Amino acid sequence: MATIFAPLNHHITQIGLSVPIGRIQRVSGGTISVRGLQHAAALGDRISIGREASAGGEVIGISADSLTVLPDENMDGLCIEGEVALLGPARIAPDDSWIGRVIDPLGRPLDGRPLFSGGTFRSLIAPPPPPAQRRRLGERLSTGKAAFDTLLPIVRGQRIGLFSGSGVGKSSLLGSFARALCADVVVVALVGERGRELREFTEAVLGPRGMQRSVVVAATSDKSPLLRRRCALTAMAVAEHFRDKGLHVLLLVDSITRFAEAHREIALAAGEAPSLRGYPPSLQHAIMALAERAGPGALAQGDITAVFTVLVAGSDMEEPVADVLRGVLDGHVILDRQIAERGRFPAIDLLRSVSRSLPAAASDVENALIARTRSLLAAWDRAEMMVQAGLYQRGSDPLVDQAIRLWPALDAFLAEDAPDNGVEGSFARLADCLQG
Repeated sequence: MATIFAPLNHHITQIGLSVPIGRIQRVSGGTISVRGLQHAAALGDRISIGREASAGGEVIGISADSLTVLPDENMDGLCIEGEVALLGPARIAPDDSWIGRVIDPLGRPLDGRPLFSGGTFRSLIAPPPPPAQRRRLGERLSTGKAAFDTLLPIVRGQRIGLFSGSGVGKSSLLGSFARALCADVVVVALVGERGRELREFTEAVLGPRGMQRSVVVAATSDKSPLLRRRCALTAMAVAEHFRDKGLHVLLLVDSITRFAEAHREIALAAGEAPSLRGYPPSLQHAIMALAERAGPGALAQGDITAVFTVLVAGSDMEEPVADVLRGVLDGHVILDRQIAERGRFPAIDLLRSVSRSLPAAASDVENALIARTRSLLAAWDRAEMMVQAGLYQRGSDPLVDQAIRLWPALDAFLAEDAPDNGVEGSFARLADCLQG
C-alpha cells in the first residue's frame, strides 16, 4: 500500500507552506523586471506570474534592486504591480513509470493521462561523471541498419551526430534507431518540432514497438526559447535517472541546432553580446556541457549512448553549431540531399562520415572489409563525372574499373536493413558485395 501512494506522498511533501512574492515593475523588450525577490532568487530559478499562476518564467538576470525574468509564454495581460511567486531552482523528478509517456520540458503529461513524479529531484544542469572514473566505450551495438552495423559502427556509450538539411530523412533514421538499436530505455527530445509532427513521430515513426521502451520529451516550435532549451536538458536529466539505475539508455536529441537557437535568444535577452555569426560566446560551453553528460557512466552506473541531430543549412559543415558539436562527439554522419533526391535512404555520405569507435570496434578482418569499401567508393567518387561523361577508358585504372563494377551493389548495401543475425550477417552481406 505504501508503494502505491509513494508518488502522491512525495507530491504532497513538496508543497511549500510559504512562497516569496514580488511585484512586476516593468515589462519591456520581451523581459519582465521584478522587485522584491532580488535577495531570495538565484540565476535559473523558476517563477510563476499572477494569482492563478497561469504563466511561468525563469530568472536570467539579478541586480541590486530587481530581477530580470524571461517568461515562458507571451506577455499579454501582464500589468505593473502584478504578483510574481518564486518557485526555486529548475528541477525535475523522473520516475520509471514515465516509460511509454510523452511529457513536456516541465515534466507535465502531453498524452492526456495522469503522470506522477519520482521520489528524487534532479537538477537540469548537472555535471558529467568524473572523467577519471568513466569507463571506456563498450561493445558494438546492433542498430537494425547494415551501414551502421559495419561501416559506421555505434558502440555502447558512444555519442554521434547526424548532420543534414531539412527533409533528408533524419527523423526516419532516428525512429529506426529507437525501434531497433540495442538499449534498455530510449529517451527522445523533440526540440522545436512542428506541432503536427509530434503525434506522427510517436505513432508512425516510433510506433507501438518503439514507445514501449521510450520517454518522449517535446517542446514544439511555438513554445518559448526557455522551454525549447529546457527540452534537451530535461531529456538529459531523464536519461541520467535511468543511467544511474545501471541501465543502458539511448538518447536521441532532434535537434541541437534548435537548442542552440533557443540558447541564443535567451542569452541575447540576458544582455550577452552576439559574436560568431550571431551566436553568443556561451554557446560553445552550453553544447559541450550537454554532450559531455552523455557517454559511459562511472562505477555502478549504466551508459548513455547519444545521437544528436544538427540541421546544416546549405551543407555548411563549418557553421558554429556543426563545428562545435563535431569536435566534441565520437563520430559524425553526414546525410546528403543529393543522395536523398535519387531515392536512397538513409542518405549517408559515407566518405564524409566517421565513427571514432573504429578501428577498436571491429576485428582485423572486418577493418579490412571497411577499408576496402571506402577505397572503392572513393575511387568511384573521383571518377564518377568522367564515367558519366563517357571520358573514362576502361582499363586505365584497375581500382576504378572494380569500383564501377561494384558501385551499384555497395550503394544498395548502404540502404539495407540489417539481416536477422545482426552485425555478423551485415558483414557477411558486405563481403558478398565486395566479391561482386
